[in-house]
Amino acid sequence: MQLPGDPDKVAPDGSYVRELLGLGRGSMAHFELAAGRVSRAVAHRTVDEFWYILGGHGQMWRRQGDRQDTVPLRPGTCLSIPAGTHFQFRADGDGPLAAVGVTMPPWPGDDEAYEVPGGWPAGGE
Repeated sequence: MQLPGDPDKVAPDGSYVRELLGLGRGSMAHFELAAGRVSRAVAHRTVDEFWYILGGHGQMWRRQGDRQDTVPLRPGTCLSIPAGTHFQFRADGDGPLAAVGVTMPPWPGDDEAYEVPGGWPAGGE
């Protein structure tokens, strides 16, 4: 499969999504957040997720219970987002932040993600 030219939809966090592949135990999608934007903070009800940053620069804030961290994002960064983790990301710099995400099990639908308090105000340019 080739990466679709146009996004399929907007994710609950506000990023553009291009759905890629899926099997019975997982699915893969391409995410893109425009330069200067900050996603909405969300958590997933049932899916675990891996992200691999393809392009751009930014940060991801994550919180699990009392533990929280902010991870610098740049091409080659790989990170996990276990189910129930609160997370939010931002695109710093001149270009968009692009990532491939893998969910296990496959993404079940829009009600999978729910908004949570975040590390930054959502929105931006």
